Amino acid sequence: MFEWVLWFHVVSFISWFAVLFYLPRLFIYHTEHKDNEGFVQVVKIQEYKLFKYIGVPAMWATLISGSILIYLSVIGNFNFFKSGGWLHAKLFFVAILLVYFYSMEYFRKQLASDSCEKSGKYFRVYNEVPTLLMLVIVAMVVIKPF
Repeated sequence: MFEWVLWFHVVSFISWFAVLFYLPRLFIYHTEHKDNEGFVQVVKIQEYKLFKYIGVPAMWATLISGSILIYLSVIGNFNFFKSGGWLHAKLFFVAILLVYFYSMEYFRKQLASDSCEKSGKYFRVYNEVPTLLMLVIVAMVVIKPF
């Protein structure tokens, strides 16, 4: 059963990161084309659907399956919490990722109400955050440096 939950966790993680990579890109398009009302209306719909219908379920699927993996490992006599600090570090960076994910909802709502003051340049930098977090989180799992 562990392998199936792990498979589901990886698929969920990939789906969640698709949103984490693409939604900020939509924010860039939104801010850089705010004078094109028809375009902005379409992008607002895309932003909403991407976050609510893909992002939120993928986030929950990732968190729940990850929690189940930890539980199965503990009852399967492989206690992740005694295997080194890599899991603690991974969970720390996942917590940062959750803050980032919900910051996207904050910006999405601002953009939806036309009250966002951030520039396309800001969102270009903002768009790099999930890549950095992904690199660290995957390194914690694969390399287990601690």
